[in-house]
Amino acid sequence: MLVKDVMKSPVLTVGPEATLEDAYRFLLERGIRHLPVVEEGRLVGIITDRDIRLATSHLNPKGPCPGCTRVGEVMTREVVTAHPLDPVEEAARVMRERKIGCLPVLEDEALVGIVTGIDLLDALLRLTGVTEPSGRLEVRLPDRPGELARLTGFLAGRGVNIHSLLSYPEEEEAVRAVVRVNTLETHLLAEALRREGFDVLWPPKKPW
Repeated sequence: MLVKDVMKSPVLTVGPEATLEDAYRFLLERGIRHLPVVEEGRLVGIITDRDIRLATSHLNPKGPCPGCTRVGEVMTREVVTAHPLDPVEEAARVMRERKIGCLPVLEDEALVGIVTGIDLLDALLRLTGVTEPSGRLEVRLPDRPGELARLTGFLAGRGVNIHSLLSYPEEEEAVRAVVRVNTLETHLLAEALRREGFDVLWPPKKPW
């Protein structure tokens, strides 16, 4: 899944000469938290609802003046951006490392979209298949070639279709696989996997 698959487009923007009052009203009306700042068709900054609240706080030594302070005085000028063809996990990594809530999306220097933390959460839901009726399996596999194929081969042999499959490394040379399948009878499937020697973490064994 790529950034272009989850980004919002077209993008709502504001000019640097707009007042903080106007920008904040625009944010409230549209139910958004981030506004790219565009001047003559070029991205020059970004401003958030938090930026506006801090700039108009009584703790601000310059004093609150939402009606006379311009967006250009408060906006962040060094904007971290993404490209439409970036993988969503790369966008998530950048946002997490930079501790930012959005990435304007540029293509050939043109602003073509914006991706936020909520968009990435939506992408995670789609990647994990939880938006479709399905069952969940979680299996710990040895970290060696062929183990994932052994798991998927077992499921295929049972006529089980995989909706999604995510895996990540664990300590002690193991890999955890989280699988969404087209059946809700996951307890029966889990017991069959255990009989084949798989270390099934979810669903747990039923008490007898």
